[in-house]
Amino acid sequence: MTSAEDTALVVGGGIGGLTAALALHLSGRRVTVLERAEELKPVGAGIALAPNALRALDVVGLGDEIRDLAAWTGAGGLMTPGGRWLSRSDARRAEERFGGPLVLLHRATLIDKLASRLPHGTVRTGRAARLTDPGDPADPGRPARVTADGEEFAAGLVVGADGVRSAVRGALFPGHPGVTYAGFTTWRVLVPALGRPFVQHESWGPGRLWGTHPFADGTVYAYAAAMTPAGGRAPGGDEKAELLRRFGDWHDPIPAILDAAEPDRVLRHDVHHITEPLPALHRGRVALLGDAAHAMAPTLGQGGNQAIEDAVVLAHHAAPGRAPDLAGYTAARLARTSGIVRRSAAISRFNMMRNRPGIAVRNAAIRAVGALGPALLLRGMDGIADWRPPQAAPYPDGRRERV
Repeated sequence: MTSAEDTALVVGGGIGGLTAALALHLSGRRVTVLERAEELKPVGAGIALAPNALRALDVVGLGDEIRDLAAWTGAGGLMTPGGRWLSRSDARRAEERFGGPLVLLHRATLIDKLASRLPHGTVRTGRAARLTDPGDPADPGRPARVTADGEEFAAGLVVGADGVRSAVRGALFPGHPGVTYAGFTTWRVLVPALGRPFVQHESWGPGRLWGTHPFADGTVYAYAAAMTPAGGRAPGGDEKAELLRRFGDWHDPIPAILDAAEPDRVLRHDVHHITEPLPALHRGRVALLGDAAHAMAPTLGQGGNQAIEDAVVLAHHAAPGRAPDLAGYTAARLARTSGIVRRSAAISRFNMMRNRPGIAVRNAAIRAVGALGPALLLRGMDGIADWRPPQAAPYPDGRRERV
């Protein structure tokens, strides 16, 4: 019979929450996931997984399956709105430097794969959860407590994975200022295969950027960002028209992607981040992970990757049979994630620059660095993409089936 000490409750059924649920389940804890939405429906269209996150997924036995399903990044680079190359990327060099590929896939695919590995009934949707007591790790008789739609849950560990506007974070640290607007909004869109080859790229213009990447099934994933006041929306809600206004005269294949986009499937979200780090990533028997713990700008592509890292590190510090070592979890994650939040914010200021003389200097510097070789351009991910989890993957050859 499983004791309360060996139970875990995850608030939030996104990528970080489901990875944590799976990692904790594999460690021997009985896990329940409470998700506010009526179904597991990820926010966003695509996700890039760097080698650090793929190694974390190896720990839960999913790394190779995701590598097989996803598109591996190939030749590409950074361009101007007119199509002039600023620098070219070398996927092979990146793979050698960081010990693995960068891959792209649908967020829904990753959500489905994580959820499918959990025991039936683990995930309960349509359950808005509220933390009522963080519990006391020094007192076995005081578990953490959560209520959801009138039902009370007690657990030896509660994981707050409830996103940018985390209610769990607010309950743990009511005096913390929370998230602030990062100064820009983003759009994401998926369109069918274009029927012709194109080079994946990210393009930077004054206060704007655009990225285009293919998925393994041929679907084209595109994202855009622009400096704009918070809370803005396109006139009449037509975000496709807004993208055409801002990016319609940029280089090929951007106009073709916009032409193929369905207006009602263009996603727009303001970007918020946590600029003042939390004092800890835990309190009592409750731990925070992902955006709830360290929301960051997407400019390094590490938001979801860091949530996956959090999940396996938390499981490492939460072996069943005893109170979780959440102080150890905070020690392992707070400084790392706070640093990545700062770096992401700095990169967003760099690539969303609006001052034209500054842009000219920036672009010249990028070209100069690129001319010296790809190794210099890859240094920005040193200490991030080369991260390795504290526990070994349970399937060293990466191909054995979980039993």
